[in-house]
Amino acid sequence: MRKSVNVDRMSATATGLLLIAGLVTGIFSVVPVIDGADYLMQASTNEYQVLLGALFQLLMVVSYVGIPVLMYPILSRHNKGFALGSVAFGIIAGVFIIIGVILLLLLLTLTHEFAKFGVLDASYFQTLGGLLREGRDLVNHVATTLAFAVAMFLFNFQFYQAKLVPRWLSLWGLIGSALSILASLLFMIRFIDLNATYMMLNLLIALHQLVLAIWLIWKGFNSTTKNSSSNLR
Repeated sequence: MRKSVNVDRMSATATGLLLIAGLVTGIFSVVPVIDGADYLMQASTNEYQVLLGALFQLLMVVSYVGIPVLMYPILSRHNKGFALGSVAFGIIAGVFIIIGVILLLLLLTLTHEFAKFGVLDASYFQTLGGLLREGRDLVNHVATTLAFAVAMFLFNFQFYQAKLVPRWLSLWGLIGSALSILASLLFMIRFIDLNATYMMLNLLIALHQLVLAIWLIWKGFNSTTKNSSSNLR
């Protein structure tokens, strides 16, 4: 029993650290030169920014996959189906992150080619660059975000049922995940752009991740429920 408590405490701390790492790497994965109007010229002259963004985006895989994997032994005691679902969607999110990195590096290669030959056929590079940017946006802000938001929704739902953390915190995560899913769907159908509305819809889940991380590192799981099994098996 004591060993199980210690393992759960370590899992809670590790999960909290990964949540913070996911937020930090997400912030540093932003590449402003790719999102600007003159990206074909700016990206090639600021290659280090693109490569740094690609590195941090790749590091996000550790958090996006690691969080549900770490949580699986604990959540599977309450609902194995939901626990497996959160792991599956976490892995899917990780795969899409890698695809996003590949698209970013392809964009960087294209900008180098544009710097050499762009004057001869600028429209070709602009068309191809636009397609690559569009594909990257869909992968990052629809596929990846949807997959991870679903993973977060599933384990926050289990948190709520099993009372592993305070229910207000789990409910916050459920609402935040739902809003994040909504933001991705609205962006996918072009009802909104990557603007303030999109950011506001994702703000709640980002703040929840930070608060949940602090709670897990500081408090861990509720001692009255973390070793119990749910009737939902």
